[in-house]
Amino acid sequence: MQNASMQIFDTSRKHQNRMRGNSMQGDFDFLRAEIADRMSDRLLEINRKFENILDLGGDFARLTGRDAEHIILSDDPLPIEANSYDMITSNLCFHWANDLTGILIQLNRALKPDGLLLASMFGGTTLHELRHSFLAAEAEITGGASARIIPFAEVKDVGSLLQRAGFALPVTDMDTITVTYEHPLKLMQELRGMGEANALFDRPKNFLRRDVMMRACEIYQEQHSNPDGRIRATFQILYLTGWHPHESQQKPLKPGSAQMSLADALKAGGKPPVK
Repeated sequence: MQNASMQIFDTSRKHQNRMRGNSMQGDFDFLRAEIADRMSDRLLEINRKFENILDLGGDFARLTGRDAEHIILSDDPLPIEANSYDMITSNLCFHWANDLTGILIQLNRALKPDGLLLASMFGGTTLHELRHSFLAAEAEITGGASARIIPFAEVKDVGSLLQRAGFALPVTDMDTITVTYEHPLKLMQELRGMGEANALFDRPKNFLRRDVMMRACEIYQEQHSNPDGRIRATFQILYLTGWHPHESQQKPLKPGSAQMSLADALKAGGKPPVK
């Protein structure tokens, strides 16, 4: 997906956006808190006690009240000692990574054998309504279009990255959460408060023209609103789970190792599996 030499995101601007969001009046943690709760639910399904935990970004531990012995507040991990942690968590950070493959490899090395990575990130259809509204408004008024919403990964791509990073038993799944707002400007304020404002390197450096902004809001309200007038905003959440390899883990059967072919099973009166 990303190459270490290709900087998609402006790291300095990303941190400035997060600091500005933290300074804004209001509670903008509702979405991160909801996703942290859903990540916690996944942990309840694992009959395992994790003692030495690293929380990348700090939000998972903060929002769930879980103890994490080590917290890295940066979205990108610093050099981490190998074979150090039973579990690494990260809540809604990875979509800002310039080199997600490199980060996953580093985190896999930091886990102890049979250690768990549990993470969440925004996925492909996130804010598609806002993206479309900006593109349509700029094309109509200026005859061009600028990158106003960052690109988000697809679930199949993230699953491939977990495998490339060497994780055992990799699993990716997703939720789609639709939030309604009184007006598109309320949504944009929410995104600023979350620290999710545009930090692309090739973002427009000038302020968005007022006529383009107003037209984008009109398009949003015309095409993406409910009967009560509230506009919809889609957030697709990708969940990543992977384990540092260990000999005790279940392994897939080798090709050709089945004791009976499907044809022989049918001849013997068996039934094919239902998918």
